[in-house]
Amino acid sequence: MSKLLSITVGQLLEDKAALHPDHEALVYADRDLRLSYSEFNDYCRNIAKGLIKLGIEKGEHMAIWATNTPEWVTTQFATGKMGAVLVTVNTNYRTSELEYLLKQSDTTTILLMEKFRGDSYIDMLYEIVPELKNSEPGQLKSEKLPFLKNVIVLGDNKFPGTFSWNDIIELSRDVEESVLNERLNGLDPEDVINMQYTSGTTGFPKGVMLTHNNVVNNAYNIAHCMKLDKADRLCIPVPFFHCFGCVIGTLACVSVGGTMVPVQEFSPKKVMMTVQNEKCTALHGVPTMFISELNDPEFNNYNLSSLRTGVMAGSNCPIEVMKAVIEKMGVSEITICYGQTESSPVITQTRTDDPIELRVESVGRALPNVEVRIVQPGTNDEVPLGEQGELCTRGYHVMKGYYNNHEATTQAIDEEGWLHTGDLAVMDENGYCRVTGRLKDMIIRGGENIYPREIEEFLYTHPEILDVQVVGIPDSIFGEEVVAWVIPKAESTLTSDDVRAYCKGKISRFKIPKYIEFTDKYPMTASGKIQKFRLREQAIQTVDKHNAAIE
Repeated sequence: MSKLLSITVGQLLEDKAALHPDHEALVYADRDLRLSYSEFNDYCRNIAKGLIKLGIEKGEHMAIWATNTPEWVTTQFATGKMGAVLVTVNTNYRTSELEYLLKQSDTTTILLMEKFRGDSYIDMLYEIVPELKNSEPGQLKSEKLPFLKNVIVLGDNKFPGTFSWNDIIELSRDVEESVLNERLNGLDPEDVINMQYTSGTTGFPKGVMLTHNNVVNNAYNIAHCMKLDKADRLCIPVPFFHCFGCVIGTLACVSVGGTMVPVQEFSPKKVMMTVQNEKCTALHGVPTMFISELNDPEFNNYNLSSLRTGVMAGSNCPIEVMKAVIEKMGVSEITICYGQTESSPVITQTRTDDPIELRVESVGRALPNVEVRIVQPGTNDEVPLGEQGELCTRGYHVMKGYYNNHEATTQAIDEEGWLHTGDLAVMDENGYCRVTGRLKDMIIRGGENIYPREIEEFLYTHPEILDVQVVGIPDSIFGEEVVAWVIPKAESTLTSDDVRAYCKGKISRFKIPKYIEFTDKYPMTASGKIQKFRLREQAIQTVDKHNAAIE
């Protein structure tokens, strides 16, 4: 096993800046922003000093609500130096979700962008805390959110009751370097430094507490599994507020001294132009992002020949999409990562030199210093190799727990330290795992266990299907029935009967979807996870309407 690092997020950047001061650390291609490791480290130090001057103590909770802006990644490493816990906020949140997160997390400071996709974040915050408009900056007294004191707007404009980003830079001038150094040196790698809310595909989101040790070591191991090093330039279009962006993305890059090349808001053209213009060697994305890029009408106009490695993760990675990324985009060493926020986030990863069959048919094997076992669901009894069970994991990467939720923590992590993922998987004799579904996604039809992933992988082979998601809905005769939500390719004239005909004789009759619905997009979390529970709800409504019409 490789040696674990014992270092904080803030010190990691200090070390890289000392090693490679003139090497590019952060590049925003569309705004001609280029910072060397020395410049980026100094910038992060200044913001850290400004936050100290604001009175923010080590361990205080500081939320950030923004897309992949330069201020976001700067704040990530600034808090890593001065010890505030960065609470990441989903950019799709609205007032009730934001209020819940700020209240549940006991956040004292929020940084936010002015607006996103026409929605005013400022107005939404004023709606939650109307007292802000009549408060002096830093003096907020809110009835709903008694912990919240400071609001910082990421931009130059001034708003009542708030600080601007430039105010924080100005405040930093009053703090000596020695004060920051004392704070930085007083941090412990076992301190919580990041808090992310589970995306809420089921129930209320829970605050996952991650330590410096969790995220730094996970990032470092991910980077090495994808053979990322100082010479690499990583295009990061996945959102920073999720582990994919801020651990597998920014932190993995810094852990090896590479160059971060973020895309502020995803569009396939922006990604491909960034890769082309910056000669990016690595690219991250959830499957839907890669699907969008591959199917962009101008795909062939971009030169992506610099690409070599990257990560596809976030939801099930269809085999056909993986093959196309390797063959058409030329990402010959792309890896698949599997995990969840509670494991900071990666548990298993394929390796760049794995045969293509393993890289398209498995989610890889355990990262170094990570244990994985497959157990009979509801027990700690391991199942034999090749048999399906629940995937459990143990090691440095398992979260400290859910914030202020001991009951949920003990349900997720057993007394021996094993995190129970809720995912069904099969492990082979070499430790490679195939994720076969979610415990809650499994469909039981007439006593037969049906795993949606199996049907999805089969339907992906249909030449006219772009994407497919399978769910189960209640049925009075069989208990449950299978529904396939299909996104057809452009120009397709595919019908339900065509899909069923394609299935006949190729998969078991009981697995053939009874209902086939067509759509142009899926309900998703901003981190790229498809919300199957919403697809299930939509399917129930659609089928009920259809049955009522027949009656």
